[in-house]
Amino acid sequence: MQVDAVLVLFCVWLVGAAGKMAQSRGHKLETYKQSRLRRETRMDGGGGHKSGSPIYKRSPDMTKSPMTKSEQLLRIDDHDFTMRPAFGGPPIPVGVDVQVESLDTISEVDMDFTMTLYLRHYWKDERLAFPSTNNQSMTFDSRLVKKIWVPDMFFVHSKRSFIHDTTTDNVMLRVYPDGNVLYSLRVTVTAMCNMDLSRFPLDTQTCSLEIESYAYTDDDLMLYWKKGNESLNTDDRISLSQFLIQKFHTTTKLAFYSSTGWYNRLYIHFTLRRHIFFFLLQTYFPATLMVMLSWVSFWIDRRAVPARVPLGITTVLTMSTIITGVNASMPRVSYIKAVDIYLWVSFVFVFLSVIEYAAVNYLSTVQERKERKLRERLPCTCGIGNPDEMMIDPQITGYGSMDVNTTGNYGMPENGGRQERILAQVALNDPQIASQVKPSRGYVNIWIDTHAIDKYSRVVFPGAYILFNIIYWSIYS
Repeated sequence: MQVDAVLVLFCVWLVGAAGKMAQSRGHKLETYKQSRLRRETRMDGGGGHKSGSPIYKRSPDMTKSPMTKSEQLLRIDDHDFTMRPAFGGPPIPVGVDVQVESLDTISEVDMDFTMTLYLRHYWKDERLAFPSTNNQSMTFDSRLVKKIWVPDMFFVHSKRSFIHDTTTDNVMLRVYPDGNVLYSLRVTVTAMCNMDLSRFPLDTQTCSLEIESYAYTDDDLMLYWKKGNESLNTDDRISLSQFLIQKFHTTTKLAFYSSTGWYNRLYIHFTLRRHIFFFLLQTYFPATLMVMLSWVSFWIDRRAVPARVPLGITTVLTMSTIITGVNASMPRVSYIKAVDIYLWVSFVFVFLSVIEYAAVNYLSTVQERKERKLRERLPCTCGIGNPDEMMIDPQITGYGSMDVNTTGNYGMPENGGRQERILAQVALNDPQIASQVKPSRGYVNIWIDTHAIDKYSRVVFPGAYILFNIIYWSIYS
């Protein structure tokens, strides 16, 4: 019994000791809180700040309070953001401005262009208004964009487009206390550009990027450029390898769809002028040199067949290669381009130089054949091969005496530039000779000056080609 009584007393003592310790700890904690509160009271209102003190108390702003969620501040759950602002009322104005970051590629084959730009939208949604003593805006990323209403813009006639997502989605939403909203995104778009290549490569192209609302007609959404032409800004460092960017400008029009109605459409126009120097080096100069090379054959002897024929064939094949290379990088349009005119006219000049030698060769063959027939017809052909030695007894042959000036020079042009001709003047006094030699003109005068064809070609071909170049560059320059 005594042992039990001792144990009970010991337990009561332990409980009492534990209660005193807890009471002492609580008193100390309360004392710390009271002392901290007294210090804050003295700093805030106890006598105020001294005059001229640089420390001022900043008034609290709910927009910067970590205890307030942005969704609660904007009261997103209290409104239906599937509907546009002021639904049922006048159309909501949405201003747009664009900053062009880069103009990447212009493709004549696909007839499109690729552009990277910053697209910004401005509108007012009173459902997003919030209280703020400092009129400071709140900035959000793409996560809040999915929970509120934003304009449904798209690029008309675009082939491909995407919003950049490195390192995160390049989307920014800025909300002001009065409900004004700025929505900005960075986009790369590839859009169609209808090009007129009839003056290629001396052409100037105008391409357009068109922006439009997909769902809202002009009764619900009024799309406009926020500052007119000043709404479009470009980077001064934008440059293209083949084009010179002449100007950017903006316009606004209405687009009509028979099934849905009228829509506001914004246009970004930019004018491009093609650099000609590349095509001069790669196309025009080689074609001109091939034409000039084909003229070399006019100075080569007509009997040098192995020299003139390969030269003509080589220039023709080279011109064909140039034409094929140019057309390989161009769309298959159904009209003639300026470069086609130049290349095909040059090809015709090269081809005609080959035809010229074929004509010279053929006429030379015909001349030689007629000479042989004439010699066979004449009773005596002695001395005809060399007019200087043509001494025929008129009593034997019945031929009149012929001097060198009358008969000319017969034979091939081995003797410098002497004319190649044969002029047979036959005095048909003897009836026997007259019966043997027919008074045909082909046998009386069979002179064919084949060498003169080359001499005329040396002047006519270059003169005609120079005239063509003058007309061509005066029209297309």
